[in-house]
Amino acid sequence: GLEPELHGVEIDAYRRLAKRYHPDVNGSLEAAEKFASVGKAYSVLQDPDKRKRYDEMVRNCGGFRRSA
Repeated sequence: GLEPELHGVEIDAYRRLAKRYHPDVNGSLEAAEKFASVGKAYSVLQDPDKRKRYDEMVRNCGGFRRSA
C-alpha cells in the first residue's frame, strides 16, 4: 500500500506535473494527454483499494522501469 512517508512526495509530484501539463498553462495536444494520464495515476494513488491492486500488479510483474 501507500507508505505514509512517501505520500507527501507523491502528492507534490502530482501537483508539479498537473501544473506543467494543465491545458490552461500548456496548450499542446501532448500536454492535454499527459494531464489526463497524470490525473488517472493520481486517482490510483488516492484510492487505497486501487493502490493495493496496483502494488500487487507491480510485484507480480516484476516491477516497472522508469523512463529517462
